[in-house]
Amino acid sequence: MKSMLCFILFGLMIVSPSNASGEEFKGDHLLPLIASLGLSAPLSFCGERVPTENQEIKERLEKELLLALWHRPQVILWLKRSRRYLPTIEKMLQEYGLPDDLKYLAIAESALRPHVSSERGAIGFWQFIRETGLKYGLTINERIDERRNVISSTEAAIRYFLDLFEKFGSWTLAAAAYNMGDEGLETEIQEQEVSDYFHLYLSIETQRFLFRIISIKLIFSSPEQFGFFLSDEDYYPPIECEMIQLNCLQDIPIRIIAHAANTHFKVIKDLNPEVRGHYLPKGDHELCIPQGMAKGFHDRYQDLVEKWRASREEVIYIVKKGDNLSLIAENFGVPLASLLIWNKLDLKACIYPGNRLIVYREKTHAAETDEIQSSESP
Repeated sequence: MKSMLCFILFGLMIVSPSNASGEEFKGDHLLPLIASLGLSAPLSFCGERVPTENQEIKERLEKELLLALWHRPQVILWLKRSRRYLPTIEKMLQEYGLPDDLKYLAIAESALRPHVSSERGAIGFWQFIRETGLKYGLTINERIDERRNVISSTEAAIRYFLDLFEKFGSWTLAAAAYNMGDEGLETEIQEQEVSDYFHLYLSIETQRFLFRIISIKLIFSSPEQFGFFLSDEDYYPPIECEMIQLNCLQDIPIRIIAHAANTHFKVIKDLNPEVRGHYLPKGDHELCIPQGMAKGFHDRYQDLVEKWRASREEVIYIVKKGDNLSLIAENFGVPLASLLIWNKLDLKACIYPGNRLIVYREKTHAAETDEIQSSESP
């Protein structure tokens, strides 16, 4: 009984919350949840009509809409993030002539979070699994994962959408195929002899998927109707940055790029979520740096790289019997964490005699070490 009372009280809190700015609602700013289901206008997805006159379809839509509205903090975060990422996605969809409604898939898939991952290994804004991401041109390895980059991943998603629409001739079916895979959907269409998404029996996840997207579209089309009153100040601002081209002749510490851009390591990582680890790998890169920092960047970068190279010595250490990572780090006078980063290892990594490890020593420290070793020699 006590738990039921708490549940009812929580429900009342959801029906009568404060707005995103923290001001209390006055009277009728938020309708009861049941009133949110009074959708009179015809509904569509990518120009394809949603047959809500069908009771079963209406119920499926109401379920997803109610679940979304129940989780009000999540919806507020969707809305707040939207001005940071959706303008980029909208522009790219328009350039390729694709329906604007496809942008809502990114919200349904990732809530516009670059690093979110699923149990199946899907990652990033559009939740690409590794195989599909590689197929559509994304770089995915231990150093760079473009599924986390909004521009690169949206380009890949657009190419995928175009292929799916060409295959199925329907955006509702394309969305279903995006969720479950084109081969699986094609098999169900052939077996059931039905080519209408709304009348196909699919996995529960895929049966819900399009209705979740439509619910998101409804909320975004009229947030105030559902009780979300956000001012311009409530939205997260767009990312302001400049693009630079960078050719790395070797792996370069991201901290050097940050210093050259007059910012912090974290800022460079946040602006370039596709870059993994602490080093930018050898090769050509296009990076975002804070607005206004491109002027003079390359001169500062070259100077910092030259000083960094001049101040250190690279040693290749051959692992011997009885060695462990902590002991090796101690012998070279370097932090264990740095040794792991340099060799792309983790704390659980095993090393074996004959393994080669890279160790970077400050030249002054290297000279002192060599001097000590020389004096200790017989």
